[in-house]
Amino acid sequence: MPDLLFLAHRIPYPPDKGDKIRAWHLLEHLSKSHRIHLGAFIDDPDDWNHAEKMRTICASTFLVGINPRWGKLRALGGLLTGDPLTLPFYRHTGMQHWVDRHLAEGVTRVLTYSSAMARFVMRPSSARRIMDFVDIDSDKWRQYAPTKAWPLAWLYRRESVKLLAWERRVAAEFDASLFVSATEAEDFKALAPESASKISYFHNGVDADYFSPERDYPNPYPNARPVIVFTGAMDYWPNIDAVLWFAREVMPLLRVGMPNCLFAIVGSKPAPEVKDLARQADIRVTGRVEDVRPYLAHARVVVAPLRIARGIQNKVLEGMAMAKPVVATQQALEGIAASHGREVLLAADASAMASAIQAALSEEDMGSAARKRVLEDFSWAKSLVRVDRLLEAR
Repeated sequence: MPDLLFLAHRIPYPPDKGDKIRAWHLLEHLSKSHRIHLGAFIDDPDDWNHAEKMRTICASTFLVGINPRWGKLRALGGLLTGDPLTLPFYRHTGMQHWVDRHLAEGVTRVLTYSSAMARFVMRPSSARRIMDFVDIDSDKWRQYAPTKAWPLAWLYRRESVKLLAWERRVAAEFDASLFVSATEAEDFKALAPESASKISYFHNGVDADYFSPERDYPNPYPNARPVIVFTGAMDYWPNIDAVLWFAREVMPLLRVGMPNCLFAIVGSKPAPEVKDLARQADIRVTGRVEDVRPYLAHARVVVAPLRIARGIQNKVLEGMAMAKPVVATQQALEGIAASHGREVLLAADASAMASAIQAALSEEDMGSAARKRVLEDFSWAKSLVRVDRLLEAR
């Protein structure tokens, strides 16, 4: 089997959050046809427990612990060099030496996952380099800026500009660049027209057998209360912003029409402002759970009230796969060709979202239609064929 250098900004296991889900399925798929050499950072001490898992499927690994607090201080060096702050955050001499050694020993295929990791393979090389940007990170920083006060608003605007310049440079240097959806790829082509011919995408998938509504799951909720659930990593700003907005703007409306409802926020590492929401009797914040499926299975409605988003949202796909009515903003539905009113419900503002949630309680066929859409459009096996072709192309 050919050797492949796989570089990721975060160890791709366990697949318990958006970026790690995509990275894990990509790594697992490629390990069937390549000898994988994995270089990755670990920003959560608990993830060291999964280092052995990586060694069982990779020919070699180089895992580096990174302290997010020190990383942020190191990132400020970008203000002096003119770089995006993302780059010095992931600066590591040992990782660079490890990568250089593998390239010198003849590794001819490289896949980098997230733009920060491209820094380690920007030197001239005969290796075929594929960049999985996933989504346009620079645009996330642009969206963050208006939500923050100075100086963060200025810093985020700067990061958006600097990171876009880096993304364009990477796309120009690499043999191909991938995104999570056709929409995301087309948006980046408009931002980087010089590389348009090398820009493509592959969809995220869903393990529809794992996320099956046919299994019997224990009920984690109080009985006789209609539950509205949101799932996601709760230290991630777009998710934090989404649940804060929902709690402040949508819940007061639901309390009028659904006074017995419960809003469940299910996800790891809830930020302090998210934990504070649990002071309200009709909001539950779980923190990390071992298995998200019971929380989806016993909810009446899945919500994705994202106001800041790029790319395909796994939380939406998983809710659809579990045959649940999903109520989402337009931002949360990017790249998902689901029919409004038949497979999902779209809501543009708080009033529309509250009305859609109440309407979803009486929907009998939407969940099955949603699952059918996922089965048709979001298979990992079908999506990852594109990556195989790009790695083999010359």
